Amino acid sequence: MNRSPEPAGPPVPMLIACALGIERFALRGAGHDEAPGPVNVLRTGMGPKNAERAMTRALGEPRTREAAVIASGFCAGLVPGMNPGDLIVADETRDPYGSTRCTGTGLLVDALNRAVPGHTVHTGPLTGSGHVVRGHERAELRATGAVAVDMESAATLRSALSAGPRPVAAVRVVVDAPEHELVRIGTVRGGISAFRVLRAVLPAFYEWHRSLLLPRR
Repeated sequence: MNRSPEPAGPPVPMLIACALGIERFALRGAGHDEAPGPVNVLRTGMGPKNAERAMTRALGEPRTREAAVIASGFCAGLVPGMNPGDLIVADETRDPYGSTRCTGTGLLVDALNRAVPGHTVHTGPLTGSGHVVRGHERAELRATGAVAVDMESAATLRSALSAGPRPVAAVRVVVDAPEHELVRIGTVRGGISAFRVLRAVLPAFYEWHRSLLLPRR
């Protein structure tokens, strides 16, 4: 006698973590009904400590306990020739506590090229800082091999894995670069360009989410 297939477990959610209200506004755009599972956008607040606290709380809740995690938002590019609106897909994040390998980097690059055509996608290490990086610090971080820097991604992914095994990734939009330093996000053309790109990345995140072979417990 043939047995009916066992019902699939509930879809594993995706948690998108960002620091700023403007980033959360962009990432809460229309289209969540196209996602393969529940999508939660978490504003952590600025800095690694806030990111750690917010992730610990969020991943302690039943509805997001097993979530796949993407750290997203804006970042500072470190490579000469980068422009506001360029995309960064981390293959690893780094901070003083070590490095965290990211899941599905190549898949995300391909998906972003489809979702945001015409925008350059860079891959490489994304390093963490406890403060906004300017001037000579940018060159020093570039010398370590990092392609971009932000304040929350490394802490976000490290905290996510501390709460249990799961897919993790970091996708950031360059809002300033060596030749295009900004004072305030959204007050000049580069900031507006980066905001528009961030609004357009969600289909790529859904594709990454859909493609993951997540364990069912």
